[in-house]
Amino acid sequence: MRAPDSTPCTRLSVPAALLAGVLLAACATPAVDVVPVPSNPAEFITWDCARLHDERDAVQQRAADVAWAVDERAGNNILALGMGVAVFWPAMLALRPEGLEHAELARLKGRFEALEAAAAQKNCPPPGVELPAARMAALPLALGEHLVYEDRPRARGPATEWALQVGALRRTETEYRRRADGKPPAAAPTGTWLQDRAGNITQAPDGALSWPRLLRGELSLGAVTAGEMRVVGDAYTRARLRGQVVAVGPQTVAGRRFDVIVLELFGDAQRGDTTTRVDGAMVIDRASGVLLRLDLRSAISEFSLQRRLVRVEAAAPAGGG
Repeated sequence: MRAPDSTPCTRLSVPAALLAGVLLAACATPAVDVVPVPSNPAEFITWDCARLHDERDAVQQRAADVAWAVDERAGNNILALGMGVAVFWPAMLALRPEGLEHAELARLKGRFEALEAAAAQKNCPPPGVELPAARMAALPLALGEHLVYEDRPRARGPATEWALQVGALRRTETEYRRRADGKPPAAAPTGTWLQDRAGNITQAPDGALSWPRLLRGELSLGAVTAGEMRVVGDAYTRARLRGQVVAVGPQTVAGRRFDVIVLELFGDAQRGDTTTRVDGAMVIDRASGVLLRLDLRSAISEFSLQRRLVRVEAAAPAGGG
């Protein structure tokens, strides 16, 4: 397994005990209330408003990751799919987890409240929805640019190109758009994609692949994750996947420099009553969540795919259409 180009990445073989430890984490129960662990707003006295808002985003991302893991394991469905990173705190606390997850949510809730108090003391304006200019400038993509992908239905199949335009860069998500342009593949979905900062596709047009909660905000070398990949609009076709980060590091892809994570994927794909194995790999940029590569191998055609980011096209000049 290697990253998308010849630049070496760090590799690590993670013992199976790590995966077992994740699977045996504490279970949710209605017997415990999560009480926030107080954090002192004075800790943030030297922070400016931009830093306070950025840390607030990071705390909510981590809390959402913990809460989704608890909810999925317990099967409560308290957190509806598509809520994104800014999950409603009362919904997260209603999960009432135990053990390490209880302690983590309590700590994060306390830190979130302290950040809110510090921002109020500094008379910070509301953070707003759009990504601040400084954070936007640090990303390896810009508003209006087109991400051009090459898709192959199988290893030796014909290649087709399609593009997503960066329509909006927000604090917690990126919006992409694809309009009908008469170019192949003719059947490629058109419409709007939403991608969170971790790289999850939380919304997509019917017929497109999405993975709403497969990735977490803090994936480092050796980390494991799990989630579902689905064909939007098709209730009978989906894959249950597990992933492990097998490589990290800087990579040049499509002429741009990215800080990538490489995940090895494996699991089961299902179409109606038919179930078969699926495996592959996913490469994403840690700063933006942009998908750089997706390889899937399965007997179910929807999960037999090679997707590559092949180039990034500049935004059209103002007034140029």
